Amino acid sequence: MLQYPQLDPVALSLGPIQVHWYGLTYLVGFAAGWWLGRVRSHKPWSPLNEQQVGDLLFYMALGVILGGRFGYVLFYNFDVFLADPLWLLRVWEGGMSFHGGLLGVMLAFWWYGRKTGAGFWRIADFVAPLVPVGLGAGRIGNFINGELWGKPTDVPWAMVFPQAPDSLARHPSQLYQFALEGVALFAILWWFSARPRPRMAVSGLFLIGYGVFRFLVEFVREPDPQLGYLAFDWLTMGQVLSTPMIAAGVILMIIAYRRKT
Repeated sequence: MLQYPQLDPVALSLGPIQVHWYGLTYLVGFAAGWWLGRVRSHKPWSPLNEQQVGDLLFYMALGVILGGRFGYVLFYNFDVFLADPLWLLRVWEGGMSFHGGLLGVMLAFWWYGRKTGAGFWRIADFVAPLVPVGLGAGRIGNFINGELWGKPTDVPWAMVFPQAPDSLARHPSQLYQFALEGVALFAILWWFSARPRPRMAVSGLFLIGYGVFRFLVEFVREPDPQLGYLAFDWLTMGQVLSTPMIAAGVILMIIAYRRKT
């Protein structure tokens, strides 16, 4: 068993102002995405230049934060919101939904695609390989917060999370998601998008990759306590939300390679 590092979720305190590691991981993700986007903007097939990458990142950040928070409230904790509406604004306490953030980012793609004339899918294919960097950073934030832990296990790398309701050794599922949704998915998409692909193909592969990785990790991750298992004593909300992503990704890939444009 590995020792869980006792990390203070607060990175820096300046009087009444507290800077949380969770927030800093989002900043790292956005900064890395901005830098990688500038690198991709020099490709001859890029729909954006360096300046436009920065502009798009601003709208994406709004989509991630607003969509992620609203999605978490809607999909996972609507009762808590009804009891304490201001809880919606306390983002630093954790509680962001990837699937809600994805919807927010898609709205940003649609709006910026119309503004620049590049179109939704060219923007989406351009950005898709950058997203896993932010996902991986966010999972590190989850790990530092000691939240979203895994199920009890006896694997050698199990950890006891102080925030868990017991002292059982558990899967560090946040690190699994960092490795799969962050590192592995980034490597796959960066390689796949290194040369021109049919429109929608990169976006389709992203949806398949994330959906499959998330679906698999949910088997070793504790379900959200307020929801539990939705069916069969194993089906979680994360799997329910990931299933249509996988299906949509497959459909996009089929359409992309049938049209090849």
